[in-house]
Amino acid sequence: MIGRSKAIQTLLRDIEKIAPVDAPVLITGESGTGKELTARLIHERSTRQNGPFHAVNCGALPAGLIQSELFGHEKGAFTGADQRKVGIIESAAGGTLFLDGDR
Repeated sequence: MIGRSKAIQTLLRDIEKIAPVDAPVLITGESGTGKELTARLIHERSTRQNGPFHAVNCGALPAGLIQSELFGHEKGAFTGADQRKVGIIESAAGGTLFLDGDR
């Protein structure tokens, strides 16, 4: 992230404060304002930096599959579930999960 504006400099200082804290972070803003980039910067500067970073566009997940995609499922849980599927949340363990609600 580059920029000299006061807003960017404030954001970068906030990222440096937030990154070492082991707590959920809510990033808000209009579509296209850099929420995912901000989440990646927090991840890269955190103690979770060696873990996975998963960004999920929740608006793109079909309503009927969102639960299975996020939480996974066990073999036989429903018709067609012929093997265990690890969900996105479980696969992000030890790293960062960014849930983007933009549509």
